Amino acid sequence: MKADPTAQAKLVTLAEVDAEIGRLTHRRSTLPELAQLDEAEQRVRAARDALVRAETRAGDLDRDIARLERDIDGVRARTERDHTLLAGSGISAKQATELQHELDTLARRQGVLEDEQLGIMEEREAVGIELDHARGELSEAETAVGEVTAKRESAEGDIDATRAGRDRARTEVVAALPADLLADYERIRAGGRVAAGQLSESRCGACRLELDRTFLGQVRTAAADEVVHCEECGAILVRGR
Repeated sequence: MKADPTAQAKLVTLAEVDAEIGRLTHRRSTLPELAQLDEAEQRVRAARDALVRAETRAGDLDRDIARLERDIDGVRARTERDHTLLAGSGISAKQATELQHELDTLARRQGVLEDEQLGIMEEREAVGIELDHARGELSEAETAVGEVTAKRESAEGDIDATRAGRDRARTEVVAALPADLLADYERIRAGGRVAAGQLSESRCGACRLELDRTFLGQVRTAAADEVVHCEECGAILVRGR
């Protein structure tokens, strides 16, 4: 392939621009804010899970407290009825004995229910503290996510602005290149390699390796418009600029 030496020289600029674009792409994908955001989001998920657990437990305890309150109210109503019957006239000694026995049983039952209710209420109070803590943790974690997200977006914005400038520069260089020369460059670049480099004395600017003397002799005797490639890395060797 042949190409004007001036056009070949532009490949070094293009390779430099592509290298910078590659660095920007890598930098954007490895921003420290990305890891920080992942950590903050994990903290949010953990805080939400803890809050759900606490809310579930609180709901269960509230239902238990309400159930016991209903049971206690039922015992109190039965006790009041028995007291009314016992205080009334026209009951036999046997009925009075039976009522008194039931009242004693009801009193013991009420005591058991109230003790159980008190224990559950104390547990509910502890869960309430846990709920407040979980809500605070979630709020702090969500705030951290917002702060890190803002930092990430700012960093990405700076990179994207720089990248836009490099993309424009690339477009300008590409527009000035012959189609076949550009195709050769892109073919090499598609393999994940530096596609062009300046020949500096005996070193390839793309792979930085010292080149064989025999090969260098062939390069130096080749026509100025001949497109030559590094024997080590295959990059287009740009001679003179």
